Amino acid sequence: MYRPIRASIRISAIRHNFGVARRHAGNARLWAVIKANAYGHGLLRVAAVLGDLADGFALLDIEDALTLRDSGVDKPILLLEGCFSTADMQVAAARGLSVVVHQPEQVRLLAAIRPAAPVPVFLKLNSGMNRLGFPLSRCRDVLQSLRELPQVGSITLMTHFAQADDELGIAEPLARFRQASEGLGLPLSLANSATLLRFPEAGGDWSRPGIMLYGGSPMPRLASAASLGLEPAMTLSSTLIAVQEISAGEHVGYGGLYRAPQARRVGIVACGYADGYPRHAPTGTPILVAGQRTATLGRVSMDMLAADITDIPGAGIGSPVVLWGEGLAADEVADAAGTISYELFCALAPRVPVVTV
Repeated sequence: MYRPIRASIRISAIRHNFGVARRHAGNARLWAVIKANAYGHGLLRVAAVLGDLADGFALLDIEDALTLRDSGVDKPILLLEGCFSTADMQVAAARGLSVVVHQPEQVRLLAAIRPAAPVPVFLKLNSGMNRLGFPLSRCRDVLQSLRELPQVGSITLMTHFAQADDELGIAEPLARFRQASEGLGLPLSLANSATLLRFPEAGGDWSRPGIMLYGGSPMPRLASAASLGLEPAMTLSSTLIAVQEISAGEHVGYGGLYRAPQARRVGIVACGYADGYPRHAPTGTPILVAGQRTATLGRVSMDMLAADITDIPGAGIGSPVVLWGEGLAADEVADAAGTISYELFCALAPRVPVVTV
């Protein structure tokens, strides 16, 4: 290996985290959400890990869905944004995919195909996120249009809550959704990770755990991943490749953003923003060197970053470094950088070797 950086994916953690989701889901079936290359953890890797546990897999791209089918996955697969052309809708039908329908054009796409078997549809309603979904007031009209199409098989009502991860919660949008769908007797898919963990009353028939499967907290301002019983699935690690002894008043890194108030030992880590580490992570972002907690110094470079090892006298060239993962929650690193763990995982660069442990 040319550089010492690597991302280790711990299979047992993914399975453990799925077990946490299962315990919270009650009788609901579970879509394992593996969009964005399984949040950077590897599409086929995670599908194989959860193949005997998940009731189905949810993702965005039809190409990824076909990759799963071609690899032998025969469980339900849900396209979370649906299809965007008649050709893709025809392929989805032919390969036994379920599709989200969230706008009128997708109803027309369904009407234009001639599938061998009816297509399972998840009718998405907008309960306040204001991204995708039909207005709640149109629920019954759209449902009637779908029911008139022989191309449509089972129909599940679906929504996504905008504030399941904060203090406001879901009470108001859930009440509006319940009112709009009252008496329809259709299965429901309501719960992402935050909803699943916080609001069992919104369990529905299909839940959609995502970030929690990978050990990130879906609500880091309210609860840490560890407090939720989740284990880190990805550990980004490297080593020190150089050590600098600097005097008081000297600077570290591009732009001289960090100026030493006194003499410091600085360890240079083989990891930078080209590896997926956030360039905007400021001085003070937590990092582990030789198993001890310390902090980054100065601006993150393309291929390197600096860590304060003044109080780690045993640290030197070759000392192990954890950027996030085992011993250092990704949520904590993300918070210091003003982002969320989702972005850290998804930003992992292709040049970083990934190993399964």
